[in-house]
Amino acid sequence: MQASLATALLHYCPLCWAMHSELTFPYPEMPAAQAIVSNGMVFSTHCAGSGLPVLLLHGFPELAYSWRHQIQPLVDAGCQVIVPDLRGYGHTGLHGSLSDYRMHNLACDVVGLLDALGIAQCVVIGHDFGGALAWTLARDHAKRFLGVVALNTPYTRRTEDHLIDTLRKYRGESNYMVYFQKPGQGEALLEANVYATFAGMMCRPNALMRDFSQAPEALQSLPASLLGQDKRIQGVSFLTEQELSVYVKTYEKTGFTGGLNWYRNLARNWQDTQGVADRVELPALMVCAEHDIFLPPATAEGIERYVPLIQRALIRDCGHWTQQERPEEVNALIITWLRERLWL
Repeated sequence: MQASLATALLHYCPLCWAMHSELTFPYPEMPAAQAIVSNGMVFSTHCAGSGLPVLLLHGFPELAYSWRHQIQPLVDAGCQVIVPDLRGYGHTGLHGSLSDYRMHNLACDVVGLLDALGIAQCVVIGHDFGGALAWTLARDHAKRFLGVVALNTPYTRRTEDHLIDTLRKYRGESNYMVYFQKPGQGEALLEANVYATFAGMMCRPNALMRDFSQAPEALQSLPASLLGQDKRIQGVSFLTEQELSVYVKTYEKTGFTGGLNWYRNLARNWQDTQGVADRVELPALMVCAEHDIFLPPATAEGIERYVPLIQRALIRDCGHWTQQERPEEVNALIITWLRERLWL
């Protein structure tokens, strides 16, 4: 079958799309997925509404589904919302070699999506690793974006040493980002019991997480065991059983390798940014969460030096999974900022 014909069938035929994806079930509470071809592969992308284009980029270990609480409020506010499963995740799935997951190529994935959808400019909003991708797009492809919103993830300048060397030196081999570098190691931990991984990870802050600075030093190093396996940090899950089942069913099918490959390119990302200007000139909103132990608000200190048009906000009594834990507050912040800064 010729590539152009295959692309057309994937885009217009739900059955063909179901056959393309390893997953056979749609995400609930989401607009129907479209198959969009970008950068040599097919992306499962949810689109809704009309008006100001807004692109939502999820983190790890998340999915397009992680933005389910934001789509309709943004549509109601007058936005065209675009929500892909990013490379390595969900219905988009695992594609390419390890180096294809470096940030430069992930940005090309997103720009190609905009091209395929005929969108000249949009607002980009990202959470967690999706936030890092959003900052990369705002810096390296600024003409394609009207503004950038980052949930939890600050813009960080290029340092003398790459992040993994620094973490290995100061936090040791057990730190989750260091631990994930070895192929198969993160997969074995997270896939041993996918239900326990998500039930333990996607929780509201408990007492220890609220005062993480007082936690034992072994926990403050952020060992990989924190990700769903450490009973000491588990609060009450903010997911319903139905929501939890979406993550569990998806990751039991796809595994975690795609998302872990993003971590395994941190050294390549550092190499790729040599000589790149450390500055984002677009209007920006930085939303921090008070009790995020992975990206605490302190990590955003000094961001104004690199993002001069930044506006900052803090969501109280919230952990790392901000748009899922506190959707109403997140939606209000984003929509207010869009109206005040971009005249939505």
